[in-house]
Amino acid sequence: MNPNNPGFLFRAFILSVLTCTILLIAPLYVCAEPSIKPTAGQGVLVGEVTESAAVIQVRLTTSRHLIEGDLPGTDGVVKFVITPISKQAKSQTIELEASAKPEHDFIARVVVKNLLPNQRYSCKTTILKNDQTYCGPTAEFKTLPGAKNEARVSFVVVTGMNYAKFHGDNRIDKKQHLLENNTKLPRAYQGADKALGYPALETILSHSPDFFIGTGDNIYYDTPDKPRAKTIVELRKKWHEQFVQPRYRHLFAKTPTYWMVDDHDYRIDDCDNTGDYKPSPQAGKRLMLEQLPYGAYDDNEVKTYRTHRISKDLQLWFVENRLYRSPNKMKDGPEKTIWGKEQKQWLKKTLLQSDAKFKLLISPTPMVGPDDLRKTDNHTNFGGFRHERDEFFAWLNETGLAKNNFYIVCGDRHWQYHALHPAGIEEFSCGALVDANSRLGRKPGDPKSTDPQGLIKQIYTQKKRSGGFLEIHITRSTKQTPAKIAFVFFDEQGKELYAFQK
Repeated sequence: MNPNNPGFLFRAFILSVLTCTILLIAPLYVCAEPSIKPTAGQGVLVGEVTESAAVIQVRLTTSRHLIEGDLPGTDGVVKFVITPISKQAKSQTIELEASAKPEHDFIARVVVKNLLPNQRYSCKTTILKNDQTYCGPTAEFKTLPGAKNEARVSFVVVTGMNYAKFHGDNRIDKKQHLLENNTKLPRAYQGADKALGYPALETILSHSPDFFIGTGDNIYYDTPDKPRAKTIVELRKKWHEQFVQPRYRHLFAKTPTYWMVDDHDYRIDDCDNTGDYKPSPQAGKRLMLEQLPYGAYDDNEVKTYRTHRISKDLQLWFVENRLYRSPNKMKDGPEKTIWGKEQKQWLKKTLLQSDAKFKLLISPTPMVGPDDLRKTDNHTNFGGFRHERDEFFAWLNETGLAKNNFYIVCGDRHWQYHALHPAGIEEFSCGALVDANSRLGRKPGDPKSTDPQGLIKQIYTQKKRSGGFLEIHITRSTKQTPAKIAFVFFDEQGKELYAFQK
């Protein structure tokens, strides 16, 4: 073969071009996958546990980490296998399946029924997609003891889980977020473990509570505010970035949850249902029911206000403070309400029906305070909803509930306190979970507070700004001693700040 032959040279040229082309495109074919492997980047979330049921959900994702600030979802089917952990339990294994669809943000959710009271269960999940099977996350939870069982109960209450402030989002308007005493925005978290999420979650897990209560402000649609989340995609992103943090996944794999929302995870700061801006009230409610395990997706009767009988000694009431409220600007009086007529009737009726020794009202916003004078969106505020608060407190005294182990536990405020209203009602504010979202509060007698005359007794309030949580214990009664309730405040790292027992 003559290398000087023109035909040979032409064929050699064509062969070299083909060879180079194959070498360039071959890696694309070698690396490509026929489909994306599904996973569950937000872990598993168990909610609304009763003595015989629970709601469990898994969101299918394409990653266990944020991709360009979000966690993309993917479709598939999740199989849930719920098994009693105790060998003595007589209940049988329960198997359920649910589809992860885009209209539900790829969240697969099931309602598990026919469970036994006061029993610990495991939930193992399997992900099915394109005739392939993948291992999903696992969780453990304990059903409630219920009205017939005396039992020791321990749970935590939190609020103010501000992702942007903890991680240090440079888009936050620092002037807007000055604290009430004009001090600077608290410093973002600086620890080497920052990628794991909030340290308080690890502390809570180490305490092994029976359940976790998020009272609202679980995420912040309006921090940063420019730009703030408005569209469904942007609203969902806020939930994704929050729950993908490893410390959330670890905590919720061992701890069932109960959820409420407040202003920041409904629309914007101090919002009501008026105003032609996004997110709309409809969008706020949609995301609330989509992202949090209140009930089945097709349950049109699910209520975000509800009561749970935890044990023979304890019953909790979760009130809804955003969906049914009157406009904030409405003149205060008999017709102005946060709760709405139906919820208010339900609350009074169920409180009177209860024979639990300890009755706790869990409120997204304060009822005693004191709070900041400038506000008008809660039960403590002048020009807010004081009439409804005062009427309810008077009713508690008329019925004798006020002096019969009734307490209010509230979120919303960014500081911890234990306060006593002149009407005899005690309130415990859990304070912000995150140091970077905390501040010192208003004190009785402060002219810039909702108690300028100093009528409220502040039994405890933080002297040093910090995040943390409230832990509540119910001890089991014996023949020698009756059941007791204890309220204990902790900081992020687990240092006990204050304890009160009754």
